Amino acid sequence: MEQRGAETSSISYKVFTFEESKKNKQESLSVSIPEVLDPQYGMYVWPCAVVLAQYIWTQREELKDKTVLELGAGVSLPGVVAAKCGAKVILSDNAQTPVCLENCRRSCEANSLHDVEVLGLTWGEVSPEMVLLPKLDVILGSDVFYEPQDFEDVLVTVAFLLRRNPSAQFWTTYQERSANWSIEALLHRWKLNCVEIQLETFDADKPELAGSTLPGNHSVLMMIITLKTEDV
Repeated sequence: MEQRGAETSSISYKVFTFEESKKNKQESLSVSIPEVLDPQYGMYVWPCAVVLAQYIWTQREELKDKTVLELGAGVSLPGVVAAKCGAKVILSDNAQTPVCLENCRRSCEANSLHDVEVLGLTWGEVSPEMVLLPKLDVILGSDVFYEPQDFEDVLVTVAFLLRRNPSAQFWTTYQERSANWSIEALLHRWKLNCVEIQLETFDADKPELAGSTLPGNHSVLMMIITLKTEDV
């Protein structure tokens, strides 16, 4: 109980507000995201998450009633935005890190989301939980291409899910940290197609988004990954 009390005291909440003027009407959405600041397992909002959430916000009409899975959700900003836009959302993170799964649940509670499922899914492992997932329309991944040693495990998981859901798409953002890091060969190996989405096409080419100073001056890329046409 003392440990849990220590965790609770290290939580702060950050509000993100997405806005758009459409048909002479201003639409907006505000979400509250808990950040766990304990240095042992710091979980906070990264620039990639805000960019991906901005894309989700601009695609909100398309996402309504669609089934969406977020991989490596952590603080779950993209998944929370998708759920608030009317999608049926499943949040997932590493099955071996219960503190991350707890933070997914905390993000749902902070935004009054009572129907969002939280699952432990470990990249690169085909678990019963993964096999039993419902039909998916969209898979989300914010900054999941962080550690090069994880790149193939991420794409193994994505490829498995896309083969079970051939019409689904994987929406992902990642931050360029090294010119030597590339997923191109892995995409070819797993027969996946990748299209880059320019940030200016969804108003994400700014140092500030959703009322925050993220993404700042970081170089963030947005991609949509699908099965290669001949595999669909």
